Amino acid sequence: MKIKSNIAISDSGFLLNPSSGESFSLNPMGVMILKMVKEGKSLQEMSTEISQDYDVNQSILERDIEDFKGTLMQHGILEKGEDD
Repeated sequence: MKIKSNIAISDSGFLLNPSSGESFSLNPMGVMILKMVKEGKSLQEMSTEISQDYDVNQSILERDIEDFKGTLMQHGILEKGEDD
């Protein structure tokens, strides 16, 4: 998955979808995950990196990351890339 090219993202986690006019504010974890998506990291890489910093169950974390990415897809923030 990749972030759509028209999405405006601030460093503080404010997102704007100019196509729909919707805006979103992410918490620090959401910002971290979005940055990893932007870097092209896999689900495994994301969960490994996050679980090194936080005491979380990796399988639950992977499910939560997938749920978050699904929500971003529904709101037109992410789109499927060539590798998806």
